[in-house]
Amino acid sequence: MSVTLAEEIALLSLDDESGAAKDRQSAGWAVAGGILLELAMAGRVTVADGRLTVTDPAPTGTALLDGRLAQLVEWTARKSPRKVTDWLTKDQSKAVTATAESLRERGLVTEERSRVLGLFPVRRYPEADGSVEQELRARLTSVVVHATEPDDRTSGLVSLLHAAKLHRIAFPDVPRKLVAPRMAAIAEGQWAGDGVREAIRNMQAAMVAITVVTTTTVIL
Repeated sequence: MSVTLAEEIALLSLDDESGAAKDRQSAGWAVAGGILLELAMAGRVTVADGRLTVTDPAPTGTALLDGRLAQLVEWTARKSPRKVTDWLTKDQSKAVTATAESLRERGLVTEERSRVLGLFPVRRYPEADGSVEQELRARLTSVVVHATEPDDRTSGLVSLLHAAKLHRIAFPDVPRKLVAPRMAAIAEGQWAGDGVREAIRNMQAAMVAITVVTTTTVIL
């Protein structure tokens, strides 16, 4: 089964039994970034100098990506280019919801709804079919822990996980200090064309900037 980068990040972040998201905030940014990176890899958008431009509005054929692409076309039509940080901030929660729904439609998770204190609605997504996540974790272990050569999509996934500091959800049983250097090397490698590498650098910077602002707001 072919899944998107965003869906892979979501699978890693969801607790298999409870369906609760781990590292919810950072994973949310990475999910939104994953959709954006996949659109860049498909030649639908460019990301350069912290700015985002739609270069080809044609559908990719993947519903999750095409839903976000349609929103991007509408958003950038009012003003272009737009800041990457603005898009990620605007779309993060919607992208996470759309990604979880896509996983549910694929039969990889189920949806459970409840209310906290009887008032606040909560959705959780327990695992329904663990085969895709098992293959994903085996692939990440092979590439990061055992240093096998990654394909472009796995390199993109590792780059996003590293940018969002999601080492723990990707490798829960391996100390961060043992995987972070290899993940950084993959993120900085020559695995993609100039445009995609530029997109990766911009999204790494955007996620760092968003995290700093969010953390500062919480402290204040």
